[in-house]
Amino acid sequence: MSTAAPRPTGFKDTLAALNSAQKPGIGVPAYTRWINRRIARVFAAAAVKFGITPNGVTAISSAFSVAGLIVLLFAAPTILTGFIVALLFALGYALDSADGQVARVTGASSPSGEWLDHVVDSIRVPSIHLAVLVGFIRYADHWAFSGWKLWWLPMAFTVVTVGHFMSQILAEQLRNNRKTSAPPTGGPLRSFVNLHMDAGTLCWIFIFWGFGTGFLVVYGLLFLGNFLTMVVSMRRKYKSLSVSGE
Repeated sequence: MSTAAPRPTGFKDTLAALNSAQKPGIGVPAYTRWINRRIARVFAAAAVKFGITPNGVTAISSAFSVAGLIVLLFAAPTILTGFIVALLFALGYALDSADGQVARVTGASSPSGEWLDHVVDSIRVPSIHLAVLVGFIRYADHWAFSGWKLWWLPMAFTVVTVGHFMSQILAEQLRNNRKTSAPPTGGPLRSFVNLHMDAGTLCWIFIFWGFGTGFLVVYGLLFLGNFLTMVVSMRRKYKSLSVSGE
């Protein structure tokens, strides 16, 4: 009679198990695929070693993100502020990937944990854009183009983010219900093409926060890329779901 292999508990064993059992990376944006997931594996192995549950990792991830939001909301937009915000958001994002890895390697996956992870994600990114909105209004003198009434840009980015997130989640559920396959996601090149959609990219653009106009340019280009991708993505999903529903 065979017995199940023991679940790893030590840091090195857990890290080795995670390195050998990663989710497919095809089409995943480059930062998430090659940087964030690697950092997340280290955090996940540490969480297993210290007995932190997947939900506990989610809570720590949320704490880093909230800390980044607080700094963004209440600190003047300097170069140092931008670096701190970017680092806190990036750590929050890495831990956001780590909670799922902890769940898989310890066998603690559950619908409630997955639900919590998605809920936190659905709040995290819109909150970042709304904090940018506050920054545009509160520190109007810092932005060279404040006369353009920049409030509309983070608001539009929030709408795009929420709409695209809902599109992704709902399309996945509808395909699962009908047992149909998703459209092809492309090869490694697609990971670099999708960098503007990467949550890690959004985290690190805040290193430009203290540069005023520089941030506006990068943020505006990122919004444009996300908007165009959302339009193309929704059209592709609608067509594929229309065919599968016939």
